[in-house]
Amino acid sequence: MEKVSTQARKGLLVINISAFLVPFMGSSLNLALPQIGEAFNMKAVTLTWMATAYLISTAIFQIPLAKIADIRGRRKVFIWGVFLFTLCTIASGLSTSGEMLIAMRFLSGIGAAMLMGTNMAILTALVPPSKRGKALGVNVSVVYAALAAGPFFGGIITQIFGWRGIFFVVAAVGLVILALSKSCLKGEWTEAKGEKFDLLGSIFYGIGLASLIFGFSNLPKTLGIVFLLTGLAFFVIFIVYERRQQFPVFNVRLFTRNRTFALSSFAALINYSATAAIAFMLSLYLQAVRGLEPSTAGLILISQAVVQSFFSIVVGNLSHKFSPSKMATTGMAIIVVGLIGLTFISPTTHFAYIMFLLMLLGTGFGVFSSPNTNVIMSSVEKKEYTQASAATGTMRLTGNAISMGIASMSISFFMGNEKIVPALFGEFLQSMRMAFMVFAVLCLIGVFASTARIEKKV
Repeated sequence: MEKVSTQARKGLLVINISAFLVPFMGSSLNLALPQIGEAFNMKAVTLTWMATAYLISTAIFQIPLAKIADIRGRRKVFIWGVFLFTLCTIASGLSTSGEMLIAMRFLSGIGAAMLMGTNMAILTALVPPSKRGKALGVNVSVVYAALAAGPFFGGIITQIFGWRGIFFVVAAVGLVILALSKSCLKGEWTEAKGEKFDLLGSIFYGIGLASLIFGFSNLPKTLGIVFLLTGLAFFVIFIVYERRQQFPVFNVRLFTRNRTFALSSFAALINYSATAAIAFMLSLYLQAVRGLEPSTAGLILISQAVVQSFFSIVVGNLSHKFSPSKMATTGMAIIVVGLIGLTFISPTTHFAYIMFLLMLLGTGFGVFSSPNTNVIMSSVEKKEYTQASAATGTMRLTGNAISMGIASMSISFFMGNEKIVPALFGEFLQSMRMAFMVFAVLCLIGVFASTARIEKKV
């Protein structure tokens, strides 16, 4: 069996630490949202743009920047991504208004796109196929460990140092990654060296995706419908244009000719669309409705990510013995059960019940994620690793944005753009239940998408 070299292990160390950075930022920030809302007088719907602005920029820039990475070098783009993300995170901590903070989160998303569009491709290139399932399992486990650490440490940092402390702690981790990248990440990968960058295709893609996400976030308003239709039109233009290019920014034939890749990517999109806003909604519920301190709310939310991290490692080690597609489908089905359970939460629900459901969801996420990613990355050729990595990240981020859009729509429908005050607790609970019901239906669709794929033998 092939072995992983010492130099590759050093590279994997950098990739895994960087995989910790972005999810830790997002999960810890959920605990600081009430404080940020108070500091800048931001209402519930406006607060969703803290995540949505970041998700939009990361999603629209990930595929174009991944192509630039193939042309200029994955390592180079990765390091610049760490630098930009760290710089904008520092600026976020120094923000003097809600508008500035949202703008800095948007710019942070560009740095994250450079990171996330290259890290999985670098990992796949460093590790031989026989070790890939285990390496992906460890990487996904690191992500879930970050999600676990985020609520716990985010709650403590927020309670002691305030919301700005979270940004400065994350920036410090970014500086560590920057230093390690220079010394541990050796070599360069330029699978498309000499190709021309498809600027016009990137513009079509960016406008299309941004319009779709923004439109979805503003449904059922007329503005939302207009942007949604605009996004769909630009995506049609993008697909037609890309099929005619010698050097497209993204090879759309990956979706049209590779059934395994297409269905696995769709399953990932559905999964993230149905799950990303769970922590956001529960964080507001635990702190606003139940009156918990940020650190206490974090201790409850941590239960999901701890279980996720554990099962990611276990499943990663088993992925070469069992069908990754079947394991991913099983994980998605478990998530459906957990989401249905969340729809019964009331103002007096016992915290043990909530933690049980979070652990159930964590089991489902852990069983789904690394096998699904393994199927995606193993279904493409070596020269397509970066595009597959970027597509996977885009599915995740687009799904996250859709999830936040569903949460925003639900809150807006039941309580408008108002603060969560005692008089509106009932309306907020209705919006939360509605969001969880929609998520459960989406995940059920994902089960069928995951079942339908034909797994490529690797």
